Amino acid sequence: MDDYSRQATRLEAIGGSYDKWLLGAAVTLASIGIVMVASSSIALTQSPFYYLTRHLVFIGIGVILAMVTMRVELKEIEKYNQLLLLGCFALLIVVFIPGLGSSVNGARRWVNLGVSKFQTVEAVKVLYIVWLSSYLVRFRDEVNATWQAMLKPVGVVGLLVGLLLMQPDFGSSMLLLGITICMLVLGGAQITRIILPVLLLLPGLVLLVIFEPYRMRRVTSFMDPWQDQLGSGYQLSNALMAIGRGEWTGVGLGASIQKLNYLPESHTDFIFSVIAEELGFIGVCGIISLYVLLVGRAFWLGMRCIEMRRHFAGYIAFGIALWISLQTFVSVGVNLGILPTKGLTLPLISSGGSSVMMTCVAMGLLLRVSYEYNRAVRRQEVRDDVEPMVEDAEPAPVSAPTATAVAAAMQGNTARGTSRMQQRVEPTFGRIA
Repeated sequence: MDDYSRQATRLEAIGGSYDKWLLGAAVTLASIGIVMVASSSIALTQSPFYYLTRHLVFIGIGVILAMVTMRVELKEIEKYNQLLLLGCFALLIVVFIPGLGSSVNGARRWVNLGVSKFQTVEAVKVLYIVWLSSYLVRFRDEVNATWQAMLKPVGVVGLLVGLLLMQPDFGSSMLLLGITICMLVLGGAQITRIILPVLLLLPGLVLLVIFEPYRMRRVTSFMDPWQDQLGSGYQLSNALMAIGRGEWTGVGLGASIQKLNYLPESHTDFIFSVIAEELGFIGVCGIISLYVLLVGRAFWLGMRCIEMRRHFAGYIAFGIALWISLQTFVSVGVNLGILPTKGLTLPLISSGGSSVMMTCVAMGLLLRVSYEYNRAVRRQEVRDDVEPMVEDAEPAPVSAPTATAVAAAMQGNTARGTSRMQQRVEPTFGRIA
């Protein structure tokens, strides 16, 4: 009776589970972020918990959005890939519309929603990664073989970067470029073909820095912040002093001095320096380890999806992993003085409504990838168990339509699940011609 029940198992009824390592790392980082936002912002306003309250509200909204994302099938998202790309351009254009766009410190990056402001580029990061993943699925063989297919996403990101530089937002521009180049390599594009567009872009990027005074000041202050400690090097010099005070074990949670209106943006761009001052080298290593776990697990998940020919899910995992790793590297590098100052937050930790909510959406998308991967593994295990029993069974008589129908349905499900992928040729990851 057990054999017959296993044969009758409906694959559609088999579910999956969310990756506990990904979920644990994301929740732990977000929890640390709540504590550190409370500590770093306590002296910034008359109300000591103003920024903490806002951060908790945005975290709550982000968790709701992540839960919704976790329940949406990836194949349903893939259907709307072109609309997602149009959404990217619409979000970057809307900030220039009078009455909708909002300017802060001379930069038009926000949309005024009445109760709060939303930085549209944070949503663009998610939408663009999903679109690029879909593109690599549809044209991955051509991306590896032709210039035209490889240069199309380069042209798209070039237009997006142009809109970002008009805001201006140099940091997010470089982030999108980095994600695009790395995903093209992972999608099978030949490295020798990618090098040429990169070399052509470099002179333009250098000129953007040289001919923009505030960007040039950031570069010179990064090279020697102590030369103009009270001017252009003020942020970095105070960040370095905070990190130096932390030593091995830190001065203690809540005991930072630099956050007392000495270090600007201590709850957003420079929260890592407050963490280093209060938790020390050991605390910093723990947080970096959590990021390594999160990003490493995402890359592992992407590779497993590619091996199962679930390319769309795999590329999404790659894209989110690249986003989190590159943004974390830049944020930490700025605080340590190894990179020029950029307005990029520390994912899941820094205060910032737009960044927090969209990073939560990205985590929900990543967890959805893990759910569908686990579900696919379980269904494959059931197929592997059922097929030998079907082959060993005696041929059923013609007068037994039920058994025939069950066998036909099983064969039909198997064909539908693999025929589309068998026609594809696997890409070579970064092959050099």
